[in-house]
Amino acid sequence: MRKLKALGDSVSMSRKEYINGRRELQNRTALYLRVSTPDQKLDLQYDGLHGYADRAGLQIVGDYCDIAVSGRREGRPRLNALMTSVRNREIDCVLVWKFDRFARSTRHLLTALEEFDHLGVRFISVQDQIDTASPMGRAMFTIIGAMAELESSLVSERVTAGMKAAAARGKHLGRPPLAPRLIANIEKFAATTSLSVRQIHEKIGGKASRGRVGEIVKRVRATEPSTE
Repeated sequence: MRKLKALGDSVSMSRKEYINGRRELQNRTALYLRVSTPDQKLDLQYDGLHGYADRAGLQIVGDYCDIAVSGRREGRPRLNALMTSVRNREIDCVLVWKFDRFARSTRHLLTALEEFDHLGVRFISVQDQIDTASPMGRAMFTIIGAMAELESSLVSERVTAGMKAAAARGKHLGRPPLAPRLIANIEKFAATTSLSVRQIHEKIGGKASRGRVGEIVKRVRATEPSTE
């Protein structure tokens, strides 16, 4: 009987150790921090995130910091590295100080949250008091999706309304037309010289975009009779 009890204790301990290990594995947390200029300090974000992780029992496995990088820019190397780690299943939780430190826009935030949700990764924004593992966090995820949809619709409506208003006032939409004299000058270079598009663009002093110059040169030289 004593042997059975000892065996039972051993199994119980092994199960406890397994559960603790599994819980620790699922708490692998990455911090993302960002400041827009070299003069700004990460101390506030760093201390706040580490304090929150300690209180929540999260195991920090990495800090990803972008310094002197605007939130509007696509190229944020450390954020890109964080997303790579997430996709490689190396992280269970992403912890940020505020939404605006992480996302460029509502649409970007929603896209990231959708990917986290698909991969089973928890997302926590400390100052915004959002944790996608909580019912309130799940509800906020839905609200953010609705906001992104609304934002996209409003932008589209404003652009359409602006174009209609401009057209009603007789304003030209799209690329401004080139002066006839400038077009004739480009056509002359194209027809009478072997200059490249870049060289002709320089000859006219950049008064038309290289793309427009290229279009005219291509049209003129395509209609020239073959010398063969």
